[in-house]
Amino acid sequence: MDASIWSNELIELFIIIGNKRANSFWAGSLSPDEELHMDAPAEKRIAFITQKYKEGKFRKVPFPYKSKEQLNKALCAAVVKQDVLETLMLLFSGADVMCATGDPVYSTPYLLAKKAGQRLQMEFLYHNKFSDFPNTDAGFESGFSQDSSHSTFLCEFLYKVSSNTAKLLTEKKLKEECNRRWCTLESGFLSYYENDKATTPNGMIDISEVICLVVHKSDFFSNRGDIFTFEIYLMSERAFLFGAETAYSQRKWTWAIAKHFVPPVAGCLLERDCDLVGQLYYKDCHTLDQWRKGWFALDKSSLHFCREMENAQEDSIYLRRLQELTISSVMQNGEKIDVLLLVEKGRTLFIHGHTKLDFMVWYTAIEKAAGTDGNALQDQQLSKNDVPIIVSSCIAFVTQYGLGSKEIYLKNGNSSNVAELLESFKKDARSVKLRAGRHQLEDVTDVLKSFLSQIDDALLTKELYPFWISALDTQNEKERVRKYGAFIRTLPSVNRATLAALIEHLYRVQKCSEINHMNPHNLAMVFSSCLFQTKGQTSEEVNVIEDLIKNYVQLFDINEDQVKQMDIENSFITRWKDTQVSQAGDLLIEVYVERKEPDCSIIIRVSPLMEAEELTNDVLGIKNITPNKDDIWAAFEVLENGELERPLHYTENVLEQVLHWSSLPEPGTAYLIIKRFLTADMIKLYSGINFHCSMKAGYLKYKEEPSKLLSGNKFQERYFVLREGNLLLYKDMKASKPEKVLPVPSLKLYLGHVDIWPPAGKARKQSITKSPKIGGLPLIPIQQEKNACKIGGSIEVNGV
Repeated sequence: MDASIWSNELIELFIIIGNKRANSFWAGSLSPDEELHMDAPAEKRIAFITQKYKEGKFRKVPFPYKSKEQLNKALCAAVVKQDVLETLMLLFSGADVMCATGDPVYSTPYLLAKKAGQRLQMEFLYHNKFSDFPNTDAGFESGFSQDSSHSTFLCEFLYKVSSNTAKLLTEKKLKEECNRRWCTLESGFLSYYENDKATTPNGMIDISEVICLVVHKSDFFSNRGDIFTFEIYLMSERAFLFGAETAYSQRKWTWAIAKHFVPPVAGCLLERDCDLVGQLYYKDCHTLDQWRKGWFALDKSSLHFCREMENAQEDSIYLRRLQELTISSVMQNGEKIDVLLLVEKGRTLFIHGHTKLDFMVWYTAIEKAAGTDGNALQDQQLSKNDVPIIVSSCIAFVTQYGLGSKEIYLKNGNSSNVAELLESFKKDARSVKLRAGRHQLEDVTDVLKSFLSQIDDALLTKELYPFWISALDTQNEKERVRKYGAFIRTLPSVNRATLAALIEHLYRVQKCSEINHMNPHNLAMVFSSCLFQTKGQTSEEVNVIEDLIKNYVQLFDINEDQVKQMDIENSFITRWKDTQVSQAGDLLIEVYVERKEPDCSIIIRVSPLMEAEELTNDVLGIKNITPNKDDIWAAFEVLENGELERPLHYTENVLEQVLHWSSLPEPGTAYLIIKRFLTADMIKLYSGINFHCSMKAGYLKYKEEPSKLLSGNKFQERYFVLREGNLLLYKDMKASKPEKVLPVPSLKLYLGHVDIWPPAGKARKQSITKSPKIGGLPLIPIQQEKNACKIGGSIEVNGV
């Protein structure tokens, strides 16, 4: 016996504790079917010993202590007594062998034991002073969720594939180069050996260099059988793929690896059953030129993230609800990098990876998670209102081009075109853009009907079918509508949102029935079989859908102003063919910046509540224009191809004003323009002038309705003089007698308000696209126009 190792105290320690007493702790919760059989092979023995002593899987802990502080306090009390087994149990339950005792002289448990003359306690503590112990939590049943004090020592046979090139690992590569290796994870390094007898590793992975960890939830079949794989990506653009023989083993390894490279500030991400976790760079709207680090985790179709700072709150984006998912390239430090743009509900996020390899891992995973995954309604790509994009797109297209079309929804489309378009929507609805001329109205209406007919279950759900039909037994219409409302509230959220969007659309269509000949009954005849998904069609089903269309206002709590707004929009759409409608149903308006030129225009969504100030802020944000201190920018309404122009008051409702263009003889000649108004100094100058005591003169454009003076009913140039409260109109500067004298108090001035911008000190209305937020994380504008028009220094003043 080697006396240098086996001291008298150590031998006495083994005798006093003994196997039976030690096993009362280490195997206290060992079930009979988990016991190690005498004839078990070496591999199973190693696995059992690892589970028993390294992982502490079978421990039975008699202590009520829940925190490390309580365990440490109990350890300090135990080491001065004779019962070494109690010290052993405390130590292997998570107490810190080198914890602070609070005594300035006897500062460690070992020194306390020495002070008390406890030789065996000193021997035990000495041999375990560098050990790393597991806590009392066992198992890895829910993804990465484990206490941070859990031991990260692991050893097991894993299948391994490595790649030194910046290429994604493939199934073919896994089959060809899959090798069984003995792997250990200890002290932040994952080492892999040729076998369990080898003493020198073939290689080591520094876990602190990991930037991305991928967990494959489904097993992969190789020539060695089913294995459960995970991938590790390093800053050096090296990629490793490992495979475990069980899902439990996969979770155990991925959790331990994640705990090493994900910092505590992002620990909340590890509580999820993640498919992908790692660090990315993101951009913030307050620092558009600065990338910041953040921690991201992909869980099914949700992307969760935390900023790399203390007290950072977790936030998330539901990827199926993305309105945009695109890749672009930017130059950074002389190098071109790929950037991923995600837009959800007006919230925008730019992200890029550390390397090309980890970026492609994230992009591939996010694109898949954001796509359609199944035939159920909730599995579709969704609009911001939780309506499938295919439904929103079709509704918007029909609203724009079909309200005035006779017997819309009764005409059949081309079957091959319909099948092709439907397949495109199912593949990636977000990328499908319906365009007039390229897509026929009848094809789009058939796509909408086909989609509703083919989804799993029915929009109104087959479970509720008897309830919808039985409601018809209620003769009182008000009571019947109340029942319908109760059924609608029980629908799944996506079904409810989709039904609301569809019935609103059908209600809008029937309001134009004088033009399109589609009354509620005709529409119900078309859609009843789609919404109920019945093979035939009964009069009861038709009556239910007709009821829903007729009572849309009551069923969905639509107020009188909203109905009036719909009437105005219908008139606007049916009269003005140049308008556009977004997928969400809002109007899309072309707005110019500074001047009416193609490279200075953008298409922007105008909601019913948008005011002129908000529109101005949005456009300046999109164009990346930062006004100078004394600059005042405003929205101008321009009519008659530029002959009439006025600034909108900052509180003026933009859509309401635009909709009035439908009553003009030529609505297409009207447009909006955002440009600088007078400078602050000039406004102060003009506001101090007494106009009754001043005279102004100059040429202005003039037109009178009905035309008497001017031929051709066109704008003509005339010389105007403003003097003593009268506006004098002369044929030209040389004329001695005015053609007209117009008293200024009797004039209705088209200029509008003097305070076209909020007064100094008043809080301006925040732009929802310029400074949107995801929870506590501010994000950057939806788009940065590459061709932002150059702003000139001169100011044009147009007369009326």
